[in-house]
Amino acid sequence: MPNAHGTLLIVDDEPKIRMSISQVLTEVGYSVRSAEDGFAALREIRNEVPKLLLSDLNMPGMSGFELLFVVRRRFPAIRTIAMSGAFSGNEVPSGVFADAFYQKGSSTLALLRIMEALPQLERHAYQPTSSDPPVWIHRGTHDVSAGASVTIACPECLRCSPQTPATGDLKRGTRCIYCGTPIPCATVQPADRMSLHVVPRKTSTVIPFQRSASSARY
Repeated sequence: MPNAHGTLLIVDDEPKIRMSISQVLTEVGYSVRSAEDGFAALREIRNEVPKLLLSDLNMPGMSGFELLFVVRRRFPAIRTIAMSGAFSGNEVPSGVFADAFYQKGSSTLALLRIMEALPQLERHAYQPTSSDPPVWIHRGTHDVSAGASVTIACPECLRCSPQTPATGDLKRGTRCIYCGTPIPCATVQPADRMSLHVVPRKTSTVIPFQRSASSARY
């Protein structure tokens, strides 16, 4: 019964591991996709958000540690399993943002049991859109040159990098130097370059209080 268990994304830099796990999980009813590292996994998630993510921890580029953190922040509804041969046992290693842990080298039956025991989460999934708002950049009064760089956080991989954004045009922007995601940018000019209209304030007339003879004794 194909796709009976939903969609699954396997992330591992070793092709043999990706292929062997994909074959087994496809046979039991999962719709399986795979990625070779964290950056490729984020691209796959951008195309279609899976219900389950199985990720190795030690990978070049973006490791599983970082990928699982990004997924927990941006796609909290995805159930996640970390896997590694550097840790033993069934407990999720400290500092790893995952719902469960699978030790590499264990049986496939053990992996299936872990997947079946995952909690059913009610967190809302992120729905990717092509009309995400641009990153607004404020240039200081002493930094208005066209080639000045600023630090921008990528909305895809959450990494920060120095960028030289375009000015004045929302349709232009830059790209993340790590994952290559296009980042639309818009520059906010300093306040002293904007025309300000000063409206004079009206002064109110102060009427002095006159004490009457009848209230003088109080």
